Amino acid sequence: MNEWSEVSVDDAAAAPPVIDLNADLGEGFGRWQLTDDEALLYVVTSANVACGFHAGDPSTMRRVCELAAERGVVIGAQVSYRDLAGFGRRAMEVPPDELADEIAYQIGALEVFARAAGARVGYVKPHGALYNRCVHDAEQAGAVIDGIRIAGGGLPVLGLPGSRLHDAARHAGLPVVGEAFADRAYTAEGTLVPRREAGAVIHDPDAVVKRALGMARDHTVSSLDGQRVEITARSLCLHGDTPGAAELAQRVRSELTVAGVHIRSFA
Repeated sequence: MNEWSEVSVDDAAAAPPVIDLNADLGEGFGRWQLTDDEALLYVVTSANVACGFHAGDPSTMRRVCELAAERGVVIGAQVSYRDLAGFGRRAMEVPPDELADEIAYQIGALEVFARAAGARVGYVKPHGALYNRCVHDAEQAGAVIDGIRIAGGGLPVLGLPGSRLHDAARHAGLPVVGEAFADRAYTAEGTLVPRREAGAVIHDPDAVVKRALGMARDHTVSSLDGQRVEITARSLCLHGDTPGAAELAQRVRSELTVAGVHIRSFA
C-alpha cells in the first residue's frame, strides 16, 4: 500500500484530518466556456483538466495548465469516452484496446501543455459515464489502467473507493486515491445515485457544506434513503459546472479550514 492508498476509517480517524479539493476544469470548447477556471483555481488543490474528448480544446488545456502551474495546483488528466455532444455522460461501448489507446492519447495531449507550463500531469481521473462504468465493469476499468500505462506510467488514479477501477490500478501497481462528492447523492452501497434519478444532485449550499464537513472529519455521509455510509476519501470533488460553483467551493474550503481540516493535495 502506498501513501495515496485508501485507509481504514479507524486509521483515518486517528490522524489529523487532511483533504484534497479537486474540480473539473477546462470544460469548454472554442468560444463556449462552462467552468470558471480562474476563480476555482484559487480554491482547489487539484485540477481535473478536460482532455478534449468530452470537453476542452488545445487552447483551453494550455490556459488551464498555465494557471494551475502558476498557483501551485496539481494538474490531473480528466479522461472520458469520445463524446463531445453528450459531454461524456452517455453510455458507450468501446473495445478495450481502443479505449486504452484513447486514454493514453488524452493523457499525452495534456502532458504536452503541462510540461510547457513547467509542470507535469500528476494523476488521472475518468469523467462521467466512464467514471460510473469503471465502478462495476472490470474490463473497461482495466482498459483505462492499460491506457495510463501506455502513456508512461505510474500515475495515481482518482476514483470511487471500492471500484473496479481501483482494483485494476492496484493490480497494476498504480497508486489509488479515494474520492467523495459533497454535492452528489449516495446509495446505501456507497455508489453515486445516477444523475437521471430525482435527488441525485445536491443543490442546497448549506447541505453541500455540511456533507463536506462530515466526509472530511467523520468519514461518513447519509445515503439518499437516510442510511449512514462510510467514506474513506482523500479527495473531495467540487463540481465546477453548477451555478455559483466558485463561491460554493470557497465556502466549503473556508468551513473546512475553520473546522481544523488541512487542505492539501494528495500528490
